[in-house]
Amino acid sequence: MQEVFEAYFYPKLGIPKEQINHVIEQFYDEVFPSIGSVTKKREGAVELVNWAFSKGYRVAIATDPLFPRKAVYHRIRWAGLDPERFELVSSFETFHFTKSHPAYYAEVLGQLGWPNEPVLMVGNDAERDLKPAQSLGLKTYHVNEVSASGSGPEAAGSGKLSDLRFWLESTDPASLEPSIQTPAAILAVMSSTPAVLQSLVASVSDSVWPHKPVADEWALVEVVCHLRDTEREIHQMQINTLLEQSEPFIPRPDSTVWAKERNYLKEDGRKALQDFASARMETLAKLKGLDDVVWKQKARHAIFGPTHFREVIGFMAEHDRLHIQQAWDILKTF
Repeated sequence: MQEVFEAYFYPKLGIPKEQINHVIEQFYDEVFPSIGSVTKKREGAVELVNWAFSKGYRVAIATDPLFPRKAVYHRIRWAGLDPERFELVSSFETFHFTKSHPAYYAEVLGQLGWPNEPVLMVGNDAERDLKPAQSLGLKTYHVNEVSASGSGPEAAGSGKLSDLRFWLESTDPASLEPSIQTPAAILAVMSSTPAVLQSLVASVSDSVWPHKPVADEWALVEVVCHLRDTEREIHQMQINTLLEQSEPFIPRPDSTVWAKERNYLKEDGRKALQDFASARMETLAKLKGLDDVVWKQKARHAIFGPTHFREVIGFMAEHDRLHIQQAWDILKTF
């Protein structure tokens, strides 16, 4: 987001970033904080967040990443909360999608390591908080301060913020498991994967890429090279086969042996990530705009047997999730 903003903003302004950056930094350090005096804390918000932390919940601030981290942190402090307590706070330095896109919510979960656990998106804006999250397959709670009953648009629950704790305590956690099944959800995950990886490795030193935290497991560079080559040589081949043939047989070559055979440890991880992102854009171009008839076409998979187009592409999204989990686990050891 930051790169896109700066590429558009500074040329339009007619002033190079280097000449005005100190003024912008000063504004967010000295002027922007004063806006807090005219804001009002939402009653019960601090207590709710503290309760969530006490329960061991992983809490993220999924705010539209249109502002720098400094601005977002100030806003959190105005609410009476410490931004450093949250596992993730989205801002334009580290995010690539806005909240109007389901891929934003996939990016949030990806940066959290794609947890295999219940997820709930809480928000008060049906269009930006609820519908895109629901498009990804997430359960949502509509904060509606007017009414404490009923439910928002397709929301799992709805009510005042003060009702949320009771609602969570009385809700079966299993009912909040994500369900990434629709073409929109699958494409959102696949769109987010290069962005997630880019953010996860942004500050990684060269020595981290080939390091194996566990001797028999892959290093970070091997994970990224595996994603790149699988995208180029397997996923795109499978998609072409699905699009060109009627009820085709979908082969699945064994790519697990490539790490050793192709000596991934000697490769440049950052270059491999760039190449993976390029290959993924090619893949998405093949998939976008396909109608429901195509997504329902039957096929036979070498591993999973009778299947259909949507399920095969869903396997690709699940493959992404598994390897983001793997990369996230590796980085957590440093």
